[in-house]
Amino acid sequence: MSISSVQPQYKPEENSKRLSTSFWKGVATSTGGTIFLFLALFGSLGAGGLIGLALSMRNLPDVSSLRNYAPAETTYIYDIKGQLLDNLHGEVNRKVISSNEISPELKRAVLAIEDSHFYLHNGVNPYSIMRAMLVNYRQGSVVEGASTVTMQLVRNILLTREREFDRKIAEAVLALRIEQEFTKDEILEMYLNTIYWGHNNYGIQTAAESYFNKPAAELNREESAVLAGMIQAPESYSPFINYSNTKARQATVLDRMAHLGWITAEEAEASKQEQLFVGKPTAWQPSKSPYITNAVTAELENRFGQEAVLQGGMRVQTTVDLKFQKMAEEVVSKGRDGLRNRGFRQAQIALVAIDPRTHYVKAMVGGTDYNESQLNRAIQSYRQPGSAFKPFVYYTAFASGKYSPHSTIMDSPVSYPDGNNTYSPKNYGGSFQGQMTLMKALMFSRNIPAIKLGQAVSVTKVIETARKIGVTSPLDPVVSLPLGAIGMTPLEMANAYATFANNGLHSKATTIVRVTDSSGNILLENLPEPQQVLDPWATASLTTVLKGVIEGGTGTAAQLGRPAAGKTGTTDGERDVWFVGFVPQLSTAVWIGNDDNARLGGGITGGGFAAPIWKDFMTKALTGEPVQYFPAASKFPRPKP
Repeated sequence: MSISSVQPQYKPEENSKRLSTSFWKGVATSTGGTIFLFLALFGSLGAGGLIGLALSMRNLPDVSSLRNYAPAETTYIYDIKGQLLDNLHGEVNRKVISSNEISPELKRAVLAIEDSHFYLHNGVNPYSIMRAMLVNYRQGSVVEGASTVTMQLVRNILLTREREFDRKIAEAVLALRIEQEFTKDEILEMYLNTIYWGHNNYGIQTAAESYFNKPAAELNREESAVLAGMIQAPESYSPFINYSNTKARQATVLDRMAHLGWITAEEAEASKQEQLFVGKPTAWQPSKSPYITNAVTAELENRFGQEAVLQGGMRVQTTVDLKFQKMAEEVVSKGRDGLRNRGFRQAQIALVAIDPRTHYVKAMVGGTDYNESQLNRAIQSYRQPGSAFKPFVYYTAFASGKYSPHSTIMDSPVSYPDGNNTYSPKNYGGSFQGQMTLMKALMFSRNIPAIKLGQAVSVTKVIETARKIGVTSPLDPVVSLPLGAIGMTPLEMANAYATFANNGLHSKATTIVRVTDSSGNILLENLPEPQQVLDPWATASLTTVLKGVIEGGTGTAAQLGRPAAGKTGTTDGERDVWFVGFVPQLSTAVWIGNDDNARLGGGITGGGFAAPIWKDFMTKALTGEPVQYFPAASKFPRPKP
């Protein structure tokens, strides 16, 4: 927008005013000139008071600091395709924009009602000051202001809003200095970005989006007159509160514009008759996908701190496709209905899906209904994975070079000392099957072979495996560790299995692709940096066994009609049931349990309940995706013992 597009068109008889304004501009070219101005205006204060006032002016803020002024801004969270998911802010909901992103109609309306001489004065309008002084003198108090747009900017950013004579003088002095440092367009841009427009909206962009559901660039004359009129008392003239008051104030602004000759009387009347299409408050709108934005916020605060997140104006591109996320939420909702129909009224479900190639989180659902419970079980609930932990043990055995899927082990009674007691693990169902291969032991989730194997390779080594693939939860080297007698999150499980899916290549799981500031400067870029943390032969061997779990073991309910691998998990007492599985393009963990850790009961198992939910999600998620195959162990050298 050019300056001329909002400049008032003065009539010839106003030339004398222009000449007088030129005098005041000359006065304002130095601090001494500034003090001279106020000596003339406030001579009644007395010589001693003026000297003290002049000295106090030395301690005013440096207006050049506004070059680096960064007001509190709202942080915006988007999905991977740029669709807005949520915005984060404290009291201040603001999006800073440039002058050329603001409608000229809005600029005209604001200047008409707030400072019609803006492009002619030098920060202080002496005629307004004289008029206000006379009114205030007659009233015996400050009842009328004479603030220009520049003086209001000073008050909004550099000073408080106290209506005292010395404060007003400080505003004027700083306004004069600002006019020497910045162009008129720069001043107007800062002003329009700092004004409070009601309902937690600061700055013209969020005001336009909230009141009229459009960006500031698209505001028309009618809408602009409403917003200009609201500056004086935002809530009083808010169309959300009193539409009649809004229209009356709009008329005042339009009449002022017509009086100035910036629009015709006919245009003013036509605008008054136009119906306003009012939006709705946007400051506290709920997230479109609260579980994922909850996780993104936690990751942002961990990296940047809460204050920076709420006030830093970040633009956050997440790893999630909203359409994909909604698919996961629908699957969990359907799973909840199925559980309730079977009598599991309080059961919760969490689901996390990760792309093994990038370790980007593609979907995250932390519960069956966010409105009922905001606990994000995907990242905040540490539940026992049960037999879903066994692949960590079997991989460790294969990586030792001493075992293969065809190695044998005895499924027979065993006991271990446990302090003053004896620990005697049992299989699900209580039976023993004697000698069997490791492949069969894992396919059918036999507990005793897993315990024996853990002791043979050392549970400390098993913990090392877990750490390599992203598990950060506390893991104690106890005999029962192979049975998943520790707490882990669904995110940790999906992330660990994603490393199996990528044949040992691991990256840190993240919900964030990129973070920039409001100007587009990159603050964080999460490019995948995969590292080979697992032995390829051992990982491929494990995947072969986990394929068998789905093809003919405890996870047959998870069959997809394409190569897939996974593991069921059911804890003692049926408190937690899991299915964690993967194809080369996607790793997904599903957990079911009660928040109070009460028994689910009813013979619930990971294979019977979690696996069908996993299958439902994976079937939908992989629609249109080409079938991919896992690498065979024979392609890699076997590790030496």
